[in-house]
Amino acid sequence: MQSEPRTDTRPHHADTPPLSATVRRHLGKSLRSHYAASLAEPVSERLEALLAKLQGPKG
Repeated sequence: MQSEPRTDTRPHHADTPPLSATVRRHLGKSLRSHYAASLAEPVSERLEALLAKLQGPKG
């Protein structure tokens, strides 16, 4: 059995309720912690080489 095509043009996420302030706070803290740890890690040699290529002379 096929379902009828959606005629509602709103994005699917518009039907979901917003996240509570507590959940948003928890997600924010978790993301900040994760990204802070990522930024503290050294950059790999391969990535450094690619960045150097990007910053090289413009032709």
